[in-house]
Amino acid sequence: MTDHFRFGDAGDLDRRVRENQAQRSANLKPAYDFIVCGAGAAGSVIARRLAENPACDVLLIEAGGSDEAESVLDPGLWPTNLGSKRDWGFQAEPNPHLGGRALPMSMGKGLGGGSSVNVMVWARGHRSDWDHFAAQSGDRGWGHEAVLDIYRRIENWQGTPDPQYRGTAGLVWIEPPRDPSPLAGALLDAAEALGIPRFDNPNGQMMEGTGGAAFTDMLVRDGRRHSLYRAYVRPFADRPNLTILTDTLVRRIVFDGRRATGVEIERASSILTIAASTEVIISMGAINTPKLLMLSGLGDRDELARHGIPLVRHLPGVGHNLQDHVSFGCTWEYREPMAPRNSGSEATLYWKSRPDLEAPDLLFCQVEFPVPSERTAMRGVPAHGWTMFAGLAHPHSRGQVRLRSTDPSASPIVDANMMSDPRDMEAAHACVKLCRDLGNSDAFTPYVGREAIPGVGSEIDDSFIRDAAVTYWHQCGTARMGLDDMSVVDATLAVHGVEGLRVADGSILPKVTTGNTQAPCAIVGERAAEMLRSRYGL
Repeated sequence: MTDHFRFGDAGDLDRRVRENQAQRSANLKPAYDFIVCGAGAAGSVIARRLAENPACDVLLIEAGGSDEAESVLDPGLWPTNLGSKRDWGFQAEPNPHLGGRALPMSMGKGLGGGSSVNVMVWARGHRSDWDHFAAQSGDRGWGHEAVLDIYRRIENWQGTPDPQYRGTAGLVWIEPPRDPSPLAGALLDAAEALGIPRFDNPNGQMMEGTGGAAFTDMLVRDGRRHSLYRAYVRPFADRPNLTILTDTLVRRIVFDGRRATGVEIERASSILTIAASTEVIISMGAINTPKLLMLSGLGDRDELARHGIPLVRHLPGVGHNLQDHVSFGCTWEYREPMAPRNSGSEATLYWKSRPDLEAPDLLFCQVEFPVPSERTAMRGVPAHGWTMFAGLAHPHSRGQVRLRSTDPSASPIVDANMMSDPRDMEAAHACVKLCRDLGNSDAFTPYVGREAIPGVGSEIDDSFIRDAAVTYWHQCGTARMGLDDMSVVDATLAVHGVEGLRVADGSILPKVTTGNTQAPCAIVGERAAEMLRSRYGL
């Protein structure tokens, strides 16, 4: 379909969108063909693809507000969204494996979801991730080769041409950093000196083998954030068949027997029910999605009984299998102050903690300013410096999301359980060692005065790992796709044992992907839309 951006200017589109959505929201219908809950990475994709059929009436519901803010649109301001009204502000439970620390679990709230507050990294995941999903689901459509075709179709790649792996005619504008900091180049040079190969981009051949280093792929267009909401929904928001409700909380899914028939919402202090004549799609993220399922009677029967929630379907896997990338920040002081460029995160690296592994299990993200944990900050934070987030790409630890109460506005219990598996501690030591080897290499000598955290000559023990651990905010897995009793959705993302209900977001991933989860969530959205359109002949 042709985007409205190609007819007239952005200002004209803005006016049409405002007028159309004001009219749509002021005249809500009692029923829509499809209701999409959550306007994040996956939900934005689904809403757009369904609305491309003018006969299809789509309601997109978002708990947060507009994305019209400099903190969203200016790539360099992304950290200011953390802890703001654009962040759900979840807090994990105190974790004995992190010395009792309770980590903040930020998650985007507003149009675009995480894609409007994150660091704009486009990371497809490794070949082995997608082939694992295909095996777990029994559907080759989730495999690497099939997914590669989708990536090529949706990308508008602005870097060095790579037709085998990259597309150039899609909706998602992706570019390498413009005029990157010399610090980013130093990371790539340091990696090469350690025998880690350098690639033109991180989303082609690099993610089919043992890893490598490259400049980061970014969702930035003309110096502004190009979120998945902006890529997919915004050009269609003036259509009469797409209604976008912001500042609206989905309280529960409404069922008639075991068929989902609509949603109960809270908006402007009023509670009302809106019907879905065809399907309800939940795309609310790995914390809110299991919460909504449980509030609606889908989950472990004993857990729901404790809260007095009538059981619709016993699904013991709801809320289980919570995964996230845990990382450990090491910080260096600059010789001379250097201002961050672009998003402030322009180079990435994937490698292995052990040579016998076939795929990378370590994830490195360079940040051009100091970012300690609340405990490592006590070691002394330089006024001017940079941080390497050295993370576990495939942690073995698993957590859980549980209901705190039956109040839809109450945050659930998030037991992240990071570093509970001893294998993660072993990998973490290898991860931090490689991080220090990179940051202390000759490539950084022109820019770095000293290692500030952990600190020159400091030994890395388990205590430092526990103190330094933070989250990448890549929560997933809590409504996982599969065929066994603990899976929640099947290969078509339909919820087991009920009708008219699908889940399409990071919660369906059986395991966290190698790298940032924004791009995989776009694939989840594309696959969900593809299956919906096929199922209903749209």
